[in-house]
Amino acid sequence: MLATAAAATLWSRSSLLSALAFFAIMTFHGVFLAIQFAVLAGGGRATETDRPTARQLTWAWAVETVVSARVFLWQQAFRSQAVPDDVGRPGSRGLVFVHGFLCNRGLWNNWMEIAHNRGIPFIAVNLEPTLGSIDEYTAALDRAVQEITSVTGTSPLLVCHSMGGLVARAWMRNGESDHKIHHVVTIASPHSGTTLGHGGPRLSSFVNGEQMRVGSEWLRALAKTETAKRSRRFTCFYSNCDNIVMPASAGRLPGADNRMVPGVPHLAMVFNHRVIHETLALL
Repeated sequence: MLATAAAATLWSRSSLLSALAFFAIMTFHGVFLAIQFAVLAGGGRATETDRPTARQLTWAWAVETVVSARVFLWQQAFRSQAVPDDVGRPGSRGLVFVHGFLCNRGLWNNWMEIAHNRGIPFIAVNLEPTLGSIDEYTAALDRAVQEITSVTGTSPLLVCHSMGGLVARAWMRNGESDHKIHHVVTIASPHSGTTLGHGGPRLSSFVNGEQMRVGSEWLRALAKTETAKRSRRFTCFYSNCDNIVMPASAGRLPGADNRMVPGVPHLAMVFNHRVIHETLALL
């Protein structure tokens, strides 16, 4: 978004300056991601089965550089309302999409287009305030579930990326919401937190970032409310090349159906064909 705004501001003055500003910011973006993957490569907490190869990391960095630019500079900046919610009709099980940290509903555009083309009802929530507590987001999720259920008459499948998976768990914490959903899919969610919350540009500078830090009081309290029966209603996709959720094991939820998607970075997990196919099969 910053690159696009800078380019647009300078365009009236000089197309050359506009292009240079855009590419300078995008170069910085690529370097910033490279630092994340370097941290991932040096992570001492990864198990042998989770440890990525140099080839996987290089490919993941290249993919994430392109995908993150697409998400933040196009889909979320200009296309967040391009695909409106479609609550469907009675008898059709629907989808509720829950985005993650610093994202909005535009993240799910490709999923929503697929759902629309297949006649699958869906609602994509916007979690606000952006840097608030994860507990504040559960009301938006509850409203979405109630709305789609009231039309379809059927409990929906929740599809959650990153922090969105923690929102779903927080919403189900008191046990009153368990019967309201068919199943929960989490994609690259930091179920045990992330070490990215330590040092550098700290995620823990923000309320929700602090909550996602490995060993946070919020995560410990959440874990105490979990039951084996509830965890079995989760399918968790995680990757050994996730540049946000570190270590990779943090993407697994004890007792859930945990599925490794090797070599795929954090945002790119949303666009992975296997993840999409296996998730829709759960309908």
